[in-house]
Amino acid sequence: MTRPPDDPPADATAVPRPAHGVADWPGPREGFTVPRPGTLPDGGPWPRVRVLTPIDGDVPGLSDTVASVLAQGYAEARHDVVPAGPRAEAALAAALDDPETGYLLFLRAGDLLAPGALVALCLEAALSGAAAVAGLRVLFDRAVTGLDVPALSGPDAGLPFTGGEMLFARAAIVRAGGLAPGRSPAELWTRLAEGAPAGGGRVRIGRPVLLQRAPGAAPAPPGLSVVSLTGAGYEGGAGIGQRRLADALALSGHRVSHLRLTDESPAAAAEWTDRFPRTEAAILSGRHDLVIAGNLHGATRSLDILGRLCAGLPVAQVLHDLFPLTGRCAYPNDCPRIVTGCDAGCPTPDQYPELARARVGPVHAAKRRLLAGLRAPLLLANSAWTAERARTYAPPGADIAEITLAFPSGVFRPAGRGALRRRLGLPEEDCLILFSAVIVDAPDKGFADLVSALRGVAGPGIGFVGIGRLDDPGALGLPNLFAPGLVAEEAELAAWYGACDLHVTASRAETLGQTPVEAGLCGTPTLAYAATGLTTAVIDGVSGRLVAPEPGALARALAELIADAPARRRLGAFARIALENRFSDAAAALTLHAVLAGRGLLPDPQARPRFTPAMLGRFAFAAERYPGATGTVQPPSSALVSRLRRAKKAVFGRNLPPWLRWARFGAARLRGALSRGLDGSPRAAGTGR
Repeated sequence: MTRPPDDPPADATAVPRPAHGVADWPGPREGFTVPRPGTLPDGGPWPRVRVLTPIDGDVPGLSDTVASVLAQGYAEARHDVVPAGPRAEAALAAALDDPETGYLLFLRAGDLLAPGALVALCLEAALSGAAAVAGLRVLFDRAVTGLDVPALSGPDAGLPFTGGEMLFARAAIVRAGGLAPGRSPAELWTRLAEGAPAGGGRVRIGRPVLLQRAPGAAPAPPGLSVVSLTGAGYEGGAGIGQRRLADALALSGHRVSHLRLTDESPAAAAEWTDRFPRTEAAILSGRHDLVIAGNLHGATRSLDILGRLCAGLPVAQVLHDLFPLTGRCAYPNDCPRIVTGCDAGCPTPDQYPELARARVGPVHAAKRRLLAGLRAPLLLANSAWTAERARTYAPPGADIAEITLAFPSGVFRPAGRGALRRRLGLPEEDCLILFSAVIVDAPDKGFADLVSALRGVAGPGIGFVGIGRLDDPGALGLPNLFAPGLVAEEAELAAWYGACDLHVTASRAETLGQTPVEAGLCGTPTLAYAATGLTTAVIDGVSGRLVAPEPGALARALAELIADAPARRRLGAFARIALENRFSDAAAALTLHAVLAGRGLLPDPQARPRFTPAMLGRFAFAAERYPGATGTVQPPSSALVSRLRRAKKAVFGRNLPPWLRWARFGAARLRGALSRGLDGSPRAAGTGR
């Protein structure tokens, strides 16, 4: 949600925490109303919504219920508060007969719509065409006790849903035969799925839409014991994505342990290390229910450890890149060898993750045997494109599921752009173009193409912000360039995103693309190629624009958006709403829940998804908001290290020849030997946090 520029951080505010966890709601506090364009993304009008609230005598909290609807700032909403019985039935019949009514929402007296609920529900309904859209319900008594959301299938036991968390298309209600007197809207939610595919034209968004007092709500059942296993921990893009998934699982009530393989073997030994006995023993003896692995190639070039773990418990491998499916590379760029079998003819053995030619074929064959086995790891794809690539590259019968990555939308949120620019020392009147990556000038990010497009629009009133490792900013040849380097605090990174007008990437190698989602959550749209996972990260015409991956297309679209400030603002407003619906911590948890339930890995696979009270703190309107992670990337390199890195590139290029890799490995082994005590005992495995 947009907050005023002087809004203090959660840990500095003196506003007392209310029972429902949303400060001052539904009072007049600024920043709760979701800014929205005047029309939907396709140019059509926002739908008319009828909110129906039957009452029976004096109802405590009714005035707050009414106020929560008015505070939505949704001019197309009509709220009918009518006595229960015949008058309520007549109001429903009139709404169903009214062709101008697009959607209905049944709000119980005493319940409150959450900030921005109607805008979020209606935008998702318009984008998806769903018959019904549901969001999260926040349950509270003296404080928040948990959050839940309606299930899509099976019996839904637990505290009954009352309708305020569900938006129904009027036409869908009519087709389903209406809502009988005395029946709950939750029954209608279930009935809409009868005779329809899984989901029944129903979708769920990953943000709260209803606040409901529930003194008798039962605590959530105990979750799973999950190990989040990484190669080198949670730094960098893939590491950040893995950590956020682990956080989403913890917010769903699961117990998560964090292990990294480099606590047992240094990253420099990755090319020659396939066994991690201490880590494996810790996992197999820990009575865990599930291992979710990601980005292992920071410590090993094989999946052998997963094969051994699969013999003892279920294992899932997140496809942050395509390394688990190839002989050695993370992004094969349609290399035909993967389908026929990677071998010593690999054209890029010295590119990271490097692997000697002689090992490429055997490693690829071992991966395929593992993925085709009876106890194979589940492959988790973070976009539709990644799932399609996995189906192409994995052996027949491999288990592949699509999930959503998690983003803390309370950290990545819009703020006053002028105030942010003043704080960061940026020009207030310029149009600022942002580009961002952990390694900005990496070839697989389309760096040359990006620089060409940026140079083409350089001129008075245009500024550039490059976030990430950039050893020689002057080499870009861009005037008015601000290069803060790597930003390791999520809250500070959000400030840089929010200060800019447009985010642009020329990458054509992303399983998803996290920077477009982070930027969009901050109200900054993205321009990107319609390629790879970016077609999921950027909702074309909603959170940004996608252009054909052909020469000149990016430069032309960039010039057009620079000249069209209203279009940028419109896309930025939609980006915030749509991406929070689809990429929040809760949205990711919903996809993980569906995958685990579908494979019988949950104690009660048909139970509705439930979340801990801490989940509310992941949203911008929470009274006690999650402050964001720190240390997400390595500290900035010294000037000396940057110069040495440039010298290495000048002599050897970006790749590491075998003899240099051996030298690095030897140095790492020597450091390890010196770091051990005189008794020769190895270092204890860490948590990877």
